[in-house]
Amino acid sequence: MSAAGSARTWAVVIPGERFEAERLFHHDTLELTGLGGGLRPGPGDPVLVVRDEEPPLVVALGRVLDADGVEERDPDDPQSGQEEAAALALTYTRQVFDAPVPADRLAVVGPVTPVDPALYQELAGRVGPAPDRRNFLVSLYLPIEAASPSEAVRLFWSYVQELGPRELPAFVAPSGDELAMRAFVLGAEANQDPEEDD
Repeated sequence: MSAAGSARTWAVVIPGERFEAERLFHHDTLELTGLGGGLRPGPGDPVLVVRDEEPPLVVALGRVLDADGVEERDPDDPQSGQEEAAALALTYTRQVFDAPVPADRLAVVGPVTPVDPALYQELAGRVGPAPDRRNFLVSLYLPIEAASPSEAVRLFWSYVQELGPRELPAFVAPSGDELAMRAFVLGAEANQDPEEDD
């Protein structure tokens, strides 16, 4: 592990299933297991979170947390709970799941790869700062047949829990511009006009 004040820079691969979970639900931190031994980032080290594709894609920036004593199983991490796996926890400093940055010069050699600080700075610069936040209206419309309003609400939450973001479209519009409403499924824009599918 690196000593305080001498942080090294790293790339950490996020598995495909975990990437999808991170895209669908907002998390402030990421915990990965099953990374094996060898070189490990230390607390405070900056990290590129990448998908191992050709070329690798930077999907987030983060900073390593002290993960000593992490025992809880993370339900979003399919590898979590493996007894031999040491956890690596980081806090996100920037997420770009919807607009990953290609990293052509990044040579990923395993779940954790040391990265030259100059290359790290170049890729972090391409990720850029977080855009200004704005208000959005997000809604979910479900026609529900029920005997009472309270039963309709119970059925609504049951359907949401059962079907989730993989099947239910969420409708999103910037506040004050409801005519710009678009449908999203699985975190990506989805056409909901059956006539346009023909």
